[in-house]
Amino acid sequence: MRAVLQRARNASVTVDGEVVSSFTDQGLVVLVGVTHGDGQAEVDTIVRKVAELRVLDDEKSASDVNAPIIVVSQFTLYADVKKGRRPSWNGAAKGDVAEPLVAAVVDGLRARNLTVGTGVFGAHMDVAFTNDGPVTILLET
Repeated sequence: MRAVLQRARNASVTVDGEVVSSFTDQGLVVLVGVTHGDGQAEVDTIVRKVAELRVLDDEKSASDVNAPIIVVSQFTLYADVKKGRRPSWNGAAKGDVAEPLVAAVVDGLRARNLTVGTGVFGAHMDVAFTNDGPVTILLET
């Protein structure tokens, strides 16, 4: 499992012209990609890192200040571009495998009493945010 964690001053996810998630205070935008063989252990690691990394102001974590989080499924994190000009998506898990694991990441963060919004799995989404810092961190399990 891979996740790209970005500290943001504000963020929104829009699908078909409708805002489905947003925040206006400092928070995190987390893009999550799932690969073959991922399971609960990988979910638990991503949840712990997203909740506990001290990347917010004053070296606080999302758990410390109940910062808002938006989680967006992102299969393109497993693009393979070693050959040619067309990415291969073979490293990304199929939707029927990936969707419940991305949902488990969201559920795990919510179980920690964090405020979590999401995108819409499989939809074309407009993800807008102001990267704060900039802070962008790649998490891999």
